[in-house]
Amino acid sequence: MRTENQQADLSRAARVPERRFWKAVAARDGRYDGAFVYAVRSTGIYCRPSCPARRPRREQVKFFKVPEAAECEGFRPCRRCDPRSAPRGTESRLIRQACDLMEQNSEDPIRVASVARRTGVSPFRLQRTFRRLMGISPLGYAQSIRLRRLKTRLREGNDVTTALYEAGYGSSSRLYERSNGHLGMTPATYQHGGRGMEIGYTTASTHLGRLLLAGTTKGVAAIYLGDADSPLEAALRREYPAADIQRNPAQVSEWIREVVRHVSGEQPELDLPLDIKGTAFQRRVWEALQRIPRGSTRTYSALARAIGLPKGQRAVARACATNPVSILIPCHRVVREDGNLAGYRWGLKRKQALLAGEKAVRTNAGSRAH
Repeated sequence: MRTENQQADLSRAARVPERRFWKAVAARDGRYDGAFVYAVRSTGIYCRPSCPARRPRREQVKFFKVPEAAECEGFRPCRRCDPRSAPRGTESRLIRQACDLMEQNSEDPIRVASVARRTGVSPFRLQRTFRRLMGISPLGYAQSIRLRRLKTRLREGNDVTTALYEAGYGSSSRLYERSNGHLGMTPATYQHGGRGMEIGYTTASTHLGRLLLAGTTKGVAAIYLGDADSPLEAALRREYPAADIQRNPAQVSEWIREVVRHVSGEQPELDLPLDIKGTAFQRRVWEALQRIPRGSTRTYSALARAIGLPKGQRAVARACATNPVSILIPCHRVVREDGNLAGYRWGLKRKQALLAGEKAVRTNAGSRAH
């Protein structure tokens, strides 16, 4: 009981800054500049709290303690408010200095002791501060630098071998070992923006809004939710800019009909083929998500324990966030330790509606059984 109470206290404590941060964003309170940044999922941009830009919807906002953490997840700094130039505290300046050093030399493996020595702190303090403010280890950050460099060089037209070594990979086997999980395809395919891939998609109306389903001849590759078709189509094309992407209802019509019936509660179970790629760890998490019964939920820590990684809540959360086929892989069934809803790529209102619908179907099924 004591452990459960401690977890509940930690969960409540974690939510307090978010409420305070959101109030600061709503008020454009400049006193919080440098204390945190907020990112907007729909635009891919992060800002300082006092940014004069139009205020986003709360469900689209994600908070980060330092700008580098936002950039590590792919967000770009706002040109209007320039969040990187905001005044910083001691620990935030330490993180910026460490990240700058790693950007200059992302050697493999990362020499934490060298970075610590040059920033004037102990390796232990650097590791601890980095994890607390960034949410990942220095090694994880170094790996993200290499992957970003690889993508940039491939898009610039460099051959794979040149891009490989210039990005900091020590061997081609290291690159190809990780490529399918991180790029979603081989480096040669990514270099051409998915050229040669044939992806068909269609959209449909649901009580959750518009639903886009895309797939190949092998299976469902993406399911997106939103308010209109055009942003969903644009997101799919950004993922595969050179792929042959066509609105092709005939190719995926049967799959989208089943998904729509499932969402409406008419078809409780789904068994559709998938054509998705992920790391071995991501697949373990996604398979565990599919084992959560319809109408039930699990906490991030419970899901981490289920895959044999008791202290891997953050890694599990990241795997949930990268799930490409919402609904089929039900990441909406994961909640916080106290049962409250956590973040959801398609908005908390949709997550709440999905859970409520599943619970109603389970309740009705139980009533009929009796």
